[in-house]
Amino acid sequence: MPVPSKEAVPAWGLAVAGSTGAVLANALVYPLDIVKTRLQVQVKRKPEDITQTTNHHHYEGTLHAIQHILHDEGLHGLYAGMAGSLLGVASTNFAYFYWYSIVRTFYLSRPSLPSPHSTAVELSLGAVAGALAQLFTIPIAVVTTRQQTQPKGEKKGMIATAKEVVHSEDGWTGLWRGMKASLVLVVNPAITYGAYQRLRDVLYPGKANLRPHEAFFLGAMSKALATILTQPLIVAKVGLQSRPPPARNGKHFKSFVEVMEFIIEHEGPLGLFKGIGPQILKGLLVQGLLMMTKERMELLFVLLFRYVRKVRTEKLQKVADMAASQAKKVAPVLLK
Repeated sequence: MPVPSKEAVPAWGLAVAGSTGAVLANALVYPLDIVKTRLQVQVKRKPEDITQTTNHHHYEGTLHAIQHILHDEGLHGLYAGMAGSLLGVASTNFAYFYWYSIVRTFYLSRPSLPSPHSTAVELSLGAVAGALAQLFTIPIAVVTTRQQTQPKGEKKGMIATAKEVVHSEDGWTGLWRGMKASLVLVVNPAITYGAYQRLRDVLYPGKANLRPHEAFFLGAMSKALATILTQPLIVAKVGLQSRPPPARNGKHFKSFVEVMEFIIEHEGPLGLFKGIGPQILKGLLVQGLLMMTKERMELLFVLLFRYVRKVRTEKLQKVADMAASQAKKVAPVLLK
């Protein structure tokens, strides 16, 4: 039996496969998303001062943050803003995989262009797809970040939080806060998927369908590399999209460069890497589970479309046979 080809799956099928894997993976590790966001918005005014956080606690690390959140807000505190986050994950990944498939197909249709198997080309295609995806989905990311950092007693739903952003800041453009940082951060998925493809070509050359543990390993390793390289930008983006820290007296940041300067001034250069522990752990688990699920979903879509094509071919053949049979019956009558 021939190995099913992903070329048979349309762009929306690959997008559904990718977004389904992303939603399942992020749902499983969502508490880590809350923790890394809380750690990243902490700001230490002076070395001798305590860190200012959402609920005025000093989180020493991932486990300490989880314990405090459970104590102060209960179990549901670890899942604050989950609905919006998963909606954002689904829409962002659907858009990314959809546009990546479209862009890659378009590129492959131009034989005069450089080989798509080079690292530079893979990174470029991923960056273009990521930029297109961000333009349509960043408002959900802004709302989710605000929900994750809302103090106890001030929790709001998605719609109420979105209205708060619109009314308290720059109008509707407030929903696109951090757009420049997000566009720069398209290098993260570009590095992730570029590294994934390169590692796959090196470790499993010519293998059409990876086993679950193989896809998990490649996804985890590629995401870890991308996270380490882009962590300062991730921290800056969270700073832009969250409420301003107490030291800013309610004044919002205007650019991700301003966020970085503020962090370096108050915490030193290493402050740009705060929260990297849960960020990498989340990335390892999410990307590993995503690619593992995506590979299985893509295979299901390949089999589904192959089955549909087979049924359609059989129907057409049946219609053709019936037409030929009728023609044989009619031909003698016409000859008379």
